[in-house]
Order: sequence, then structure tokens, then C-alpha cells
Amino acid sequence: MEVGQKIFEAQAHSGVGGPGTAACSGDLLLGALAACAQLTCQLVATAMKIPFEHIRVEVEGEMDLSGTLGISKEVPVGFQDIHARFDIKAPDATPDQLATLKEKTEQYCVVMQTLMNPPQIRTTWG
Repeated sequence: MEVGQKIFEAQAHSGVGGPGTAACSGDLLLGALAACAQLTCQLVATAMKIPFEHIRVEVEGEMDLSGTLGISKEVPVGFQDIHARFDIKAPDATPDQLATLKEKTEQYCVVMQTLMNPPQIRTTWG
């Protein structure tokens, strides 16, 4: 998969029989959310003229692989929980500025909004 100028090797998750030596597609999804949220937050803070020392975002997801493996029909395929943790060091920001930063970051983060309000996906098989 090509992202900008960087190429990532993806492989099956070790829980479904992959070697576990590179990112799986779920890792890439979580990484896309982390990158988009961090960049969006930095851009919004800059536009709001909020001085910050750093903004970092870490994303974790929880998934029960028994749905993906077809072991359980009750367990959905995919992530059951995704948690984005924002580490923001902006000592001069007011509580109101930080609340607006959170609101605007979540509003304008493309990947977050896509996951929260999923579009219709169409497939074509040739």
C-alpha cells in the first residue's frame, strides 16, 4: 500500500495465522486515525493561535478475533472499541481553548469522522 511517498508492507495479524512481523490492516487503520487526529489537532491549534509544546496522539483498538475467524457469529468482525489518547502540552491554553480544540479536532479529522459516520462502500469484482 502506498501512502504519500511511504510504502508499508501489510500482512495478516498473527492471531489469524500471519507472521506478526509487520503491520496488519487493523494497525494501518489505527495508524491512519492517529496521524490524522494529530495533524488535525496541530493545525487547529495553530489556526486558533494556541501555543503548544507538543501534541501527540496514540490510538489503540480492541478486537475479538473469533468474529473475524468465523468461530463466533455473535462477535462482529472488526474492532469493538477504538480509543484515541491525546497528549497535549499547551501550558498557556485556557480550559475554554482546550475544549474548543477538542471539539474542532474531532469535527475536522477526516479519518475520525469517516469511522464515526461510515460512508457506503461499494465493491466491484472483475
